[in-house]
Amino acid sequence: MNTQRILAHFHESAELKIQAASALAQPISQAIELMFFALSNGNKILACGNGGSAADCQHFAAELVGRFERERFPLPAMSLTTDTSIMTAVGNDYSYREIFSKQVQAFGQAGDVLLAISTSGNSANVIAAVEAALEREMRVVALTGKDGGALGKLLTDADVHICVPHARTARIQEVHLVTIHCICDGIDVALFGGDVNE
Repeated sequence: MNTQRILAHFHESAELKIQAASALAQPISQAIELMFFALSNGNKILACGNGGSAADCQHFAAELVGRFERERFPLPAMSLTTDTSIMTAVGNDYSYREIFSKQVQAFGQAGDVLLAISTSGNSANVIAAVEAALEREMRVVALTGKDGGALGKLLTDADVHICVPHARTARIQEVHLVTIHCICDGIDVALFGGDVNE
């Protein structure tokens, strides 16, 4: 029984990745272009999300500041999910909805990119961060699932929406991780060309 459940998780995850690949390849490519353009012009990438998505933000920032698969200079990326003093102060003094938007207002500048991650597309604090980013003439790359939620409706034609066509949070998060790796690889290739093994 347990083995069957485990196999079902693997099969569902693998099938979704194969099905989603063709639908998501174009928006992922657009996200790479948007982020590479920002980084090339001296701008940075901020990232926000809750729970597992917060972990994805930290993972993404670590790959850019450290490295993905090749040695290179550090790239400016920052997860807005890591400063507990800022998040608890803002959450306590204002509201949890503002824990990311106040950081976007503090650190975001025109030309920067916000990576906004919400599996439902309805996380209030991520939506508030997107609103703050758009006010500051930043661009947004949104990673969502299901129908994209309210977040998908906020985006402009200059932004990128990568919406995983699935309803289950765990599966959406798994595709988000592959997407993050694709973006990191794409940025490296745009910077240096070729393949890491060449």
